[in-house]
Amino acid sequence: MTTMMRIDIISAVPDLLLSPLNTSIIKRAQDKGKVKIFIHNLRDYAFNKHKQIDDKPFGGGPGMVLKPEPFFECIERLLQERSYDHIIFTSPKGKIFDQKTANKLSLANNIMFITGHYKEIDDRVRQKFATDEVSIGNFVLTGGELPALLIVDAIIRLIPGVLNDSESALDDSFQDGEKIEAPFYTRPAEYKGMKVPEILLSGNEKEIKKWKEEQSRILTDRWKNFNN
Repeated sequence: MTTMMRIDIISAVPDLLLSPLNTSIIKRAQDKGKVKIFIHNLRDYAFNKHKQIDDKPFGGGPGMVLKPEPFFECIERLLQERSYDHIIFTSPKGKIFDQKTANKLSLANNIMFITGHYKEIDDRVRQKFATDEVSIGNFVLTGGELPALLIVDAIIRLIPGVLNDSESALDDSFQDGEKIEAPFYTRPAEYKGMKVPEILLSGNEKEIKKWKEEQSRILTDRWKNFNN
């Protein structure tokens, strides 16, 4: 019997996560019993009556830093209940996320995401708990919630049974190394003077396959040029 994946996300602003996690493919995966996702509000683990979760950084500087105590309290409680294959800290300082990493993570049973917000989190949280430090690119966002959502989406669609055959992830771009899929078209065959390539309407499977391979090569080369 296949084990259901469990994902825990720790956040200072959990409302950012609610709508995306309850929509489209991610919702379908939960409805099918393929994954359970739990959001943990960092303020629920704050120690003082004001539910304070941030403070000024030692050594000076702008911004506010998320305090270690709420993270430790939440993470240690979760670790008492189960072990985790990956505890991921989303950070621009981490390893750039790619399809290979998504494939690896999709095989896990339990994954935890530690997401920062504001300036940073106290680095003792990362040192103590993070098994993986992952970035979605060389830029900075307000918090780690959006990167966590992107990673969760990429992982969940790879779980067997989440997508149906017509939506299979096996042919996606980057599944076969650095290879981009050929472009797609659907009805109508002509729209505002723009026509679907004739080969796709021909029914000649051999030539269609050849066309798709050529288009894939062209788009892959273009992608490589964009990223060099």
